[in-house]
Amino acid sequence: MTLHTPSGPAAAAAETAVIQTLPLFEMMRMRAATTARRHPVFGFASDEPGSTWRWVNQFTHTHRRLGPQDREVVSPNNDTVYSNAWIDLSEGPVVIDSPDMGERYWTLGLLDAWTNPFAYVGRRTTGNRPQRTLVHGPGWRGDVPAEITATIAAPGDDVWLIGRFLVDDDGPDTERVRALQQALRMRRLDGSDAAMRLDTALDGRDTRVPPAARYRAVVDAALRGNQPPDGESLAWPPGDEALATALPAVYERLRTAGQPHALGGGWAIPVMVRTHWGNDHATRARIARNFIGALGIDEAMYPTAEIDAAGEPLHGSRRYELRFAPGQAPRVDAFWSLTMYRRSDCLFVANPIHRYSIGDRTPGLRTEPDGSVAIRLQADDPGPGANWLPAPAGELFYVVLRLYQPRAEHLELRFDYPPIRPL
Repeated sequence: MTLHTPSGPAAAAAETAVIQTLPLFEMMRMRAATTARRHPVFGFASDEPGSTWRWVNQFTHTHRRLGPQDREVVSPNNDTVYSNAWIDLSEGPVVIDSPDMGERYWTLGLLDAWTNPFAYVGRRTTGNRPQRTLVHGPGWRGDVPAEITATIAAPGDDVWLIGRFLVDDDGPDTERVRALQQALRMRRLDGSDAAMRLDTALDGRDTRVPPAARYRAVVDAALRGNQPPDGESLAWPPGDEALATALPAVYERLRTAGQPHALGGGWAIPVMVRTHWGNDHATRARIARNFIGALGIDEAMYPTAEIDAAGEPLHGSRRYELRFAPGQAPRVDAFWSLTMYRRSDCLFVANPIHRYSIGDRTPGLRTEPDGSVAIRLQADDPGPGANWLPAPAGELFYVVLRLYQPRAEHLELRFDYPPIRPL
């Protein structure tokens, strides 16, 4: 058999199909990467060491903030710890029990299999009181028990839940948050443990372009429980040959695609979604490949700067200042922070004061006599009295301004982001 490179309508249709379905594949890859092999009561999902069987409808947690030694996640935050669960609704609804969170910022963000951040439980949406949240799939028509405080109708059978909990320090507050995380429960309506064994059929650690046969099998399986969003016409499936050619082409294009929405002052925002991507399949695919799991902007925004006021790349051989004028600090209902990353690997910068972010919660944050807040970005210590965020010596870097529960000025892109000025 002679193989030829597809061209014309068949090739274009295959690329369209990949762009449309890539979020499904990447979500299933993340499910394989982040679900647990072992249940604390029921044991391992499989006795085979290399098995792809995992537990779903079960929480897993990280109980400490990430640091420069952690290399699994790029551009991690230094504000919260995470709780994670993959919910499978194919056998009925689940109930999520969450404890009293006091005054703490927390959120459980729910994404459907198409990466739409469709619902939240937490400080902004449902408050901090003890809660029992019922999550059900599209086919469920049962009665909601009286003790349920909120009901979430998921658009499909598969849901990724990502929890974030604010942590103030790496000591006593970490232990308080650990107790809150461990109080999270996922159960059935009858009170039984909701955990299920599931074959993920993937090696979640393999982030390379998938072979066409594997991509097709994973997408086909995901589609059985997760129909396209309302109003979306499915362009699936393409022919084998066209799919094999389209996959590397689309993945490469998404890797190098121009990213963010410009905000002025050298700032840009890579993710602008509220609860649904709508018909912007190209952006949905780019985010699925490069920023999967991002929150909607009502919950958090992530303006990013890689250049200074003159348009030059930020570099650790220079000294910079970011100055918020009096009364012009970020407008948020929760908190804000500025985080430093090395450009070469998108990770935290090790430094002598062990500071990877700075913000309105940083102990000793200094306000100038005129009410402005000035942050120094540089490799060497600027001396006492300065708000210092250490930069990597002799290397390119970028910063992310994280805004939790941003106010209207940010959401409507009216906030005047000050440029980072070289000193």
